[in-house]
Amino acid sequence: MIRIRFPDDRTERRGLGCLAGRFSFKSMASGVTFVPDGALPALAQQGIPFMVEGMATYEEIIQAVRNPTAAVV
Repeated sequence: MIRIRFPDDRTERRGLGCLAGRFSFKSMASGVTFVPDGALPALAQQGIPFMVEGMATYEEIIQAVRNPTAAVV
């Protein structure tokens, strides 16, 4: 998975719409989005600007998948 960031909220919504149904991804409240390698050319072909921040670490991916706001039972 690759860490990317969109330049603004409008572009992020457009980018996530392009990814939905085609690629698995995880978007964080911090603005970082984790995408597979194959998603980068798809975003570029659609003319959606994004910045690559680098490869995601295993720990980042695990943390992104966990739900930190889960209710205490």
